[in-house]
Amino acid sequence: MRTGDRRFENQAYRASGLNLLVVAVILWNTRYLQSSIVTLGISDDLARHIAPLGWEHISLTGDYRWNVDEQPDVDALRPLRVPASLLVA
Repeated sequence: MRTGDRRFENQAYRASGLNLLVVAVILWNTRYLQSSIVTLGISDDLARHIAPLGWEHISLTGDYRWNVDEQPDVDALRPLRVPASLLVA
């Protein structure tokens, strides 16, 4: 399929792929936001203003290789990056 192909069917395939990508990013962010909210003790009033739509931390360019032998459990999350407190001397 050429990148300039404007047939409806090919445009629909691209749109479906983009929708799948957006949903995957939102799911990923939602799972980690939930973990962050619990870990940091963020109140429900503040949490309702946080959206899972950001994707600056997701790289969408290049080649991706995963070692299938090192896959985590389905329900496992990576550890959260907790920055050091500014109050620590």
